Amino acid sequence: MTLTLRLEKLDRDTFAPFGDVIEASDQAQHFSINEGNTERYHDLANIEPGPDGKAIVSIFRGQPRTLPFTVTMMERHPKGSQAFIPLSGLPYLVVVAEAGPTPEVKDLRLFLAQGNQGVNYATGVWHHPLLGLDEVVDFLVIDRKGPGDNCDVITLAEPALIAAP
Repeated sequence: MTLTLRLEKLDRDTFAPFGDVIEASDQAQHFSINEGNTERYHDLANIEPGPDGKAIVSIFRGQPRTLPFTVTMMERHPKGSQAFIPLSGLPYLVVVAEAGPTPEVKDLRLFLAQGNQGVNYATGVWHHPLLGLDEVVDFLVIDRKGPGDNCDVITLAEPALIAAP
């Protein structure tokens, strides 16, 4: 049996068990800088490269996914966080499960992220790789470079379905 995931709106409170939402919103600490010409949205994500790593910046280019889509795998980064900031301005999907043992399909959560919202997966949080919709999407990615294996990939015991709207 395949479980169909329920789509949730992405916001700071609902995503908190998995990491941070990166966006310029009134929920974030913000203040004027540069003689009032710039509004700074401050300290939006807890970037954690781990004790033996360093934070690096990359661009990931994700191919579009077609709905309905079957989720059969998840991954996690046990040594550091991983932040994704969309550059294409397009909505995308986020599938996550809390850090801990291998998740079951019932543990998965599905979020719709808007093109102005990034996500920072906390260390060890299970997530599906990029789920761009309709078009190729680019993301600025801040993650860890350092010694040791920092990517665990698992196949789910049961698949989950992301239904077409």
